[in-house]
Amino acid sequence: MTDISTLSQRLATPTLTFVLLTIATCGIWPLLWLYKKQDIISDTTGYPVSSDIFVIWLAVCFGLSRQFGVMASPDLAGYDTGSDTLLVLSAILSFATGVMYIVWAFKARAALRHYALNTFRFDLRMNAFYTVAFNVFYITYCINDMPQALAKHRIIHGQAPVPPESPSPQ
Repeated sequence: MTDISTLSQRLATPTLTFVLLTIATCGIWPLLWLYKKQDIISDTTGYPVSSDIFVIWLAVCFGLSRQFGVMASPDLAGYDTGSDTLLVLSAILSFATGVMYIVWAFKARAALRHYALNTFRFDLRMNAFYTVAFNVFYITYCINDMPQALAKHRIIHGQAPVPPESPSPQ
């Protein structure tokens, strides 16, 4: 049986670090993280999350929405649009980006719940509202919190906690 913290260790992404990097990169970090780390989630859980093509389209929507938003401002880009077409396109693509993040988060939520149930025999409770509101951030939080959730489950159901493995002397 694998250790419950294996996924967290393989991803090596503390939630606070994830949030701070997202702020520092103006929202680009979650895209890079998804592209790089979603295969680790799929491999560890044994449940597919999404394809790389999905993440690429997510990045395309994100990038075009930001670019159209900049082009819609004559002060920043020097364009005189005369209409709000670029602003509407930016809003539509921003909305599509948000929806795609939510879709990815629910797929990852299903993979994590499947992994916890089949591997460790406990129901990993994940709030659907938080999944919609905080999507990727909430998923990273839940991944990092899985050992505590398992310990809580074992206490509630009267199961003996599994002692941490000590390194064998060599």
